[in-house]
Amino acid sequence: SRGLFAAIRGHSRGICSEGRADRRSWRHVCRRTYRPIRQSQRCEKRSMNVPATQIGFDRFIRLEWAAAALRIRAGISEMHQLSELLDEAHSGVAAKKKTRTVLNRLWLEPRADLVDFANRGVLIYRDAPDTSISALTWGMAIATYPFFGKVAEIVGRLTAIQGDCASAEVHRRMAETYGEREGTRRMTNMILQSQANWGAIERVEGGKRLVRKGKTSLHGSPVAVWLIEAYLRNTGRPISITAVDTSPVLYPFELGNSLVYLLLNSPDIDLRTDSTGNQIAALKT
Repeated sequence: SRGLFAAIRGHSRGICSEGRADRRSWRHVCRRTYRPIRQSQRCEKRSMNVPATQIGFDRFIRLEWAAAALRIRAGISEMHQLSELLDEAHSGVAAKKKTRTVLNRLWLEPRADLVDFANRGVLIYRDAPDTSISALTWGMAIATYPFFGKVAEIVGRLTAIQGDCASAEVHRRMAETYGEREGTRRMTNMILQSQANWGAIERVEGGKRLVRKGKTSLHGSPVAVWLIEAYLRNTGRPISITAVDTSPVLYPFELGNSLVYLLLNSPDIDLRTDSTGNQIAALKT
């Protein structure tokens, strides 16, 4: 029997390191409570085939802060100008640091896989300083943060028919995807406040209702194609041109009627026709 037990223990170690609790490993859960994670639990979690949907966008971001970060990356402004704006709006060091973290991901220090994409957005702005900063920042937000893109999609769908919706319905649908957690609700609120400040929606009745504002026309602008690329990065799959033009994720913007022509001349997006005759846009690899 000892030999049998030894074989079982050896087999367990082969499956996933060791099955005992690792007291040095902790998971943060609601209301600052903690509990150890078993090594076996971590192995099971790693083996699950689910996308990494980091929330990340956990701060209210004013458009003027994003604009300052964009101008810094474009070499037009200096870091102290952004710091002054943040100092005026934040009383604590921790709050300012968290806001800077989001701004870093958006413009100052984008993810490695988004550096080239961000740089092309900066070039659009440098060549045409009147380009919509809201559109540029929206593109970086949906490409960087899937959570931001999901909130945009829900708001876009809910406001598509009557032009407004209840904030509670947005929270309910986000909870269906990300779970009934305090963090989900708080971060959804941060994004809704940001989208309102960027001119996409108006929050009325004390924030209980969201009213969609007029679309920003991007007709003929290079930022329209760049924004489509952001949407493709957000979805992670090819999209039909019809779906792109009516996408709820891009609800604040009017892309224009010359999308096919613009996409045909894009070095970063591949335009092809599928077996049913639909034109499909995909990222070039």
